[in-house]
Amino acid sequence: MEQIRTLSQMVDRLRSRGIRRRVAVVCPNDPHTEYVIIRSLREGIAEYLLVTDEENTEMSYNIHSASPDFVKVYVAPTKDDAAAVAVELVRHGEADVLMKGLINTDNLLRAVLNKEHGLLPHDGVLSHIALAQIPLYHKLLFFSDAAVIPQPTYEQFRAMVMNDIEICRSMGCEEPRVALVHCSEKVSVKFPHTLCYTELKKEAVEGKFGKVFVDGPMDAKTACDKHSGEIKGISSPVVGNADILIFPNIESGNTFYKTISLFGDANIAGMLTGTVAPVVVPSRSDSGNSKFYSLVLACLVGK
Repeated sequence: MEQIRTLSQMVDRLRSRGIRRRVAVVCPNDPHTEYVIIRSLREGIAEYLLVTDEENTEMSYNIHSASPDFVKVYVAPTKDDAAAVAVELVRHGEADVLMKGLINTDNLLRAVLNKEHGLLPHDGVLSHIALAQIPLYHKLLFFSDAAVIPQPTYEQFRAMVMNDIEICRSMGCEEPRVALVHCSEKVSVKFPHTLCYTELKKEAVEGKFGKVFVDGPMDAKTACDKHSGEIKGISSPVVGNADILIFPNIESGNTFYKTISLFGDANIAGMLTGTVAPVVVPSRSDSGNSKFYSLVLACLVGK
C-alpha cells in the first residue's frame, strides 16, 4: 500500500474504496458540524445517523431532507440522552464512527466511558492522536497526546505507542519511526517519563511493536530535522524523519498542537484511540477543514 502523505490523499483513498462509513453524530447543531456532514456527503465517503436533542432538531431535519438516502435522524429528550443513544448505535454495530457536534466534551465522554454501556474496553486505555500536514515537513506527522492523558504512566505510554503505530501503518507506513520527545537527549530520574522511554525502546528492540524504529529522548526539532541531529551527533533512523511524536505530557502535546496550527499553518486532524470504534472529538477552536479531516481520518482507520 502506498503511504498517504497529504490529507487530501486520505480523502482519495477513502473514496476509492467505494464504501460510505456510517457516522453517528451527537447534537449536529452548529455550522462547522453541518459543513463537515454536507462536504462528506458530497464527497461520497459517509452516511449519517444524526442524534439530536428535542430543542435542536431543525438542522438535522434540513440535512435529512437534502440527502434522505444517506441521513437518518434520531431525537432524544436531552443532549446527554443523545450522547447515550449515539454510543449505543456504535456499540450495536449500526454506526462505524462516533462524532461530537454541539455538546460539551465532558458530557460526550461520560457516555463513551460508561463502564456498562460505553465504548472503552475493560482494559483499554483512552488516548488522543493528532495528524498534521505541515508545509515545511515532507510527510504527515502523527503525535500524542494533546487532549486526554495529563501525565502518562508507562502503561499509558505503551498503549499510546501501540495505537499510534497501528494507525500509522493503516495509512501505508510499513515501518513507523517513533520519536520519544523530551527537552534533551538525557535520561534522568528527575524526568520519570525518560525512564519510560528507555523501557519502550527496549520493547521495540525485542520486536514487541513489530517492524518499527523507536528512539529518544530527543527534542521535536531533532526528530523532524536531520541537520539538527547531525549537529548533535545523533545517528538514528528516526532523526529528521519521524512519523510519530510521543510527548511527555498533555501540556507539551497541546502546546505543539496549537503552535503548529497558529504559527506553522498546519492542517490538523485528530481522534480518540483505544475505543472499540473511532471517536471524533474536535476542539471548539478547530476550523471546519480540521473537523472534516478528523472525520476522514476516523473513517479511514475504522474497522
